[in-house]
Amino acid sequence: MLGALALVPELSFSSILSGSYGNSTFVFLMYTFIVTYALGKTSFIKRIAIGFITSDIAKKSPWHFTVLYFASILVIGCFISPTVLFFVYLPIVEEIYSLLKLEKGHSLAAMLMMGTVIMTGVSSGMTTIAHVFPLISVGLIESTLGISVSYAQYMMVGIPVGLLTAIATLLIFKFMLKPDMTPLNNFDRELLNDIKEPVHTDEKIVLAVFILVVVLWVVPGLVTTIISSGPVYDFFDTIDGFGTAMPPLIGLVILCAVRYNGKPLLSLGEAMSKGVSWPSLVMCASTLALGSALTNSDIGLTSWLSTSISPFIATLSPTIMVFIFALWAMLQTNLSSNMVTATLVTTTALTITSSMANINQSGLCCIIGMLAAYAFATPPAMPCVAIATGSGWTNTSQMMKFGFLVGLIAVIICTFVGYPISGLVM
Repeated sequence: MLGALALVPELSFSSILSGSYGNSTFVFLMYTFIVTYALGKTSFIKRIAIGFITSDIAKKSPWHFTVLYFASILVIGCFISPTVLFFVYLPIVEEIYSLLKLEKGHSLAAMLMMGTVIMTGVSSGMTTIAHVFPLISVGLIESTLGISVSYAQYMMVGIPVGLLTAIATLLIFKFMLKPDMTPLNNFDRELLNDIKEPVHTDEKIVLAVFILVVVLWVVPGLVTTIISSGPVYDFFDTIDGFGTAMPPLIGLVILCAVRYNGKPLLSLGEAMSKGVSWPSLVMCASTLALGSALTNSDIGLTSWLSTSISPFIATLSPTIMVFIFALWAMLQTNLSSNMVTATLVTTTALTITSSMANINQSGLCCIIGMLAAYAFATPPAMPCVAIATGSGWTNTSQMMKFGFLVGLIAVIICTFVGYPISGLVM
């Protein structure tokens, strides 16, 4: 894609490279992949997952267990990439199948597998931490409008939408799929807990560093919206001014510098080769360059869209317009590339609404980035969907039926809940 863009006369190859591999979003993702790789090597992610589904609340009933299982995916998924998350949970759900002696085709098995895929997608839209698709939309807002959307602001929209979508998913499963829950009645959940060793000191340090990184991402945006002056404001405003790539860089340096039993907590070479999803990063760089090209005034696409399409939709209400773009993002992300969806739909939305004072462009584009992550209806949408449908525990027909239904409900929630919230925080 970068080579093809270099052939466009209005673009210079140096600007293409600086807007792709030199983009702060690319650097941020690379550092974040490394830090989350260090966390993934510890036992904490599995401990949290097992802690949810073996808790006293989960033991109350089969549906309590199901709710806690899905809730654990949402919590962990807020901080790690969807692909890593799915492969963390795949052996857990397969162990549940084994312990329950479920056979392929059982409705409970289908629900757990579909729910794992759907909750993985929903969680990746709840925050911008290690999540590519929302980051692309947020990055386009800043590069096009010069408006910075903080992690805290995005999460104030993404988390409520994600939670409501998750609740809707559970209700759909309960009243439409109507799974046979009897295998869970006498299920000994403690059999899932095969972690016998205590938490080691090096794991505690890695967790502390990751928490520090998250705090540096989220807290400045919260503090600077509450107070507007003084030393505390100046401190957090300075941290916020470094950009999103600085916190994971700080975490990376600490993990490489601190040694335990004579070895650094993190081997940078190992993390770069095993922890960084280079295909995703290369694709991200290409879509960032594409987004920059689409909005380049010399290309003329933005002017064409404004003059050709804007007159037809200028009279639409903000609610209908948000619904149209949200529906477009949800459908395209399930039928094509998520990154292209985030780039194309966000760019088009920014262009068409540029002269409309009654549209909150930041909120609209955050919703587009969020729904670009809701890719759980078809095998081409995400690798985890292809793996789930190919496993035999669910099938393509089921995944499309429930995936698109949840996606449509998410569009409605974004339109009537997420967008109004964005007007209050952005």
